[in-house]
Amino acid sequence: MHQLEAALGAAAPGRETPWRDEVVGTLRVLRDATAADDDNANRPDSLLSDVKRTQPLLASRVRALRSQYRQLREAIDALVREFERSGDRPTEFADIRQRTAWMLAALRHQRARESDLLYEAYYDAFNAELGHDG
Repeated sequence: MHQLEAALGAAAPGRETPWRDEVVGTLRVLRDATAADDDNANRPDSLLSDVKRTQPLLASRVRALRSQYRQLREAIDALVREFERSGDRPTEFADIRQRTAWMLAALRHQRARESDLLYEAYYDAFNAELGHDG
């Protein structure tokens, strides 16, 4: 995510092709990482599967997280395909930055929701907060 933000923030006018290539390259990396997260979230031995199996009250939130992972994965893949197909057409830097910023915000929100769910599941299972180092 940080590499994508850096690529998006780089100067674009006058260097459209290298700018777009860097953005698309970092989007591909993010797409692959998100696909791995999505695949992991759906494995039978994942933390989310364990939460769904052992804490039925949280099962609907697990389903929602999985659905949102799939939607984010599809959104990132659609962005990559669109930017790859754009070819030599003029690059709309502001549009690309805005759309990608929205997607990154959604990804951050998704990760926070997953962290909250896992923390809540731990607290419910053990009736204790997670320990803090330091």
